[in-house]
Amino acid sequence: MNQRERLNRLRLIRTPFIGPVTYRQLLLLYQTADKALAAVPELSSRGGRKLIPTSKQRAEAEMEQIENCGASLILFGEDAYPASLSRFEDAPIALTYKGSLPLIHKDIIAIVGARNASLNACRLAQYFAETLGADDYVIASGMARGIDRAAHKGSLKTGTIAVLANGIDIPYPKDNTDLYEHISEQGLLLSEMPFGTQPTARLFPSRNRIIASLSRACLIIEAALKSGSLITAREAADRGCEVMAIPGSPLDPRSKGCNTLIQDGANLVQSPEDVKALLRQSIDMFSLTASYQTDAAKLQPDVDMQLVEMARHQIMKNLSHDPIDIDELGRWCHVSAEVLAAALLELELGGSIQRHFCNRVSRLVEMP
Repeated sequence: MNQRERLNRLRLIRTPFIGPVTYRQLLLLYQTADKALAAVPELSSRGGRKLIPTSKQRAEAEMEQIENCGASLILFGEDAYPASLSRFEDAPIALTYKGSLPLIHKDIIAIVGARNASLNACRLAQYFAETLGADDYVIASGMARGIDRAAHKGSLKTGTIAVLANGIDIPYPKDNTDLYEHISEQGLLLSEMPFGTQPTARLFPSRNRIIASLSRACLIIEAALKSGSLITAREAADRGCEVMAIPGSPLDPRSKGCNTLIQDGANLVQSPEDVKALLRQSIDMFSLTASYQTDAAKLQPDVDMQLVEMARHQIMKNLSHDPIDIDELGRWCHVSAEVLAAALLELELGGSIQRHFCNRVSRLVEMP
C-alpha cells in the first residue's frame, strides 16, 4: 500500500457515517480509496444528506500527531494488522497503538468488571491476571477504574493490552495516568478513535467490541445488571468467545450481572485453573473463518438506480431503531440483494441508518 493510498484510506474511515462495513463496500466497489472518496458526495446525497470526506490536510495532521506522541498507525489489510480482529465484519479499519504490538498476536483473555468494584473483587482480578499471565496469556481490558485497573496491574509484567474509548494521546480516567504510562512502556495501548478524541458514553460499546474480538475468553468479575461489562460479554458470546463469570452474593448489586450471566449459560469459574481448563476444551475460533459475511459482495456498479430509489423508501418505511437481519429486511421489502446492498450503502452514507454486528441494520439513533 503506497503512502497516498494509505492517507486516502485514513480519510475514508475518518469521514462521518462511514463505518468498517461501509468502508469495505466502498473499496470493493471502487477498488481504491481515491475513487471511493470521489464517489461519496453523490452516494450520500441520494441517501439523505451530502457528505464531504475528511480533508487530506486533516488526515495528514492526524498522522503527524500520532508520530509525534510516539504512537503508530496500522490499517486493515496491512501485514501487522491482528488476525484476531480481521475475522469480523466490523473490525476497526484504523488502529493507533503505543507499546509492544507483538502482544496482540498472542492468546488473549479479557478481564472486565465493575468500576466501583469491591476490594475483594479487585484483589481477585489482579490475582487472576497475574496467574494467567504467568502461563503466557495476555490480559486485555478497558483501563477503567476498579476491575479493569486491577487486571492491568496484575498483568503488567507478563503482558497487558488496554483498549481505549478515546484518542491514543489521552489517559482516561485521570487517576489512571500512571497506569497509562506504565502500559505504554511495558504493554500495549490500542485505540480506533482519531487522535485527540475525548471519551464519551457512546464510544465505550465500540471499545468493548474490540476487547471481545481480540480475546479467546472473556472473564467478568462483578458487574451490575446494566453494566458495560455485560455488553462486552454479549459481544464476546456473539463472536464465539468463551464467556466466564465469577459468582457473587445475591445481596450485592455488583454481583447481579455475573449471576445472571451464569444463569444464562456463561461458565462459572472460581480459579485461574478453571479458566485454563475451559480454554483447553474450547475450539480455537481464531483458526476458523468468520461466521458472518457482509453484503459487500452483492454490490454491483450497474444496478438500476430507479429500483434503488424505490428500495430506499421501502427500507426507511419498514426499518425501526431495533436492528434487523439484512436478508430478512430484503425479503420484507421485496427487493433483490443487489438493489438492497446499494440502497443500504447510500442510506448509511446519508446518515439515515447504522449497521450492527451479525449483518444487521437499524435506523440511526441520533445522539443528543
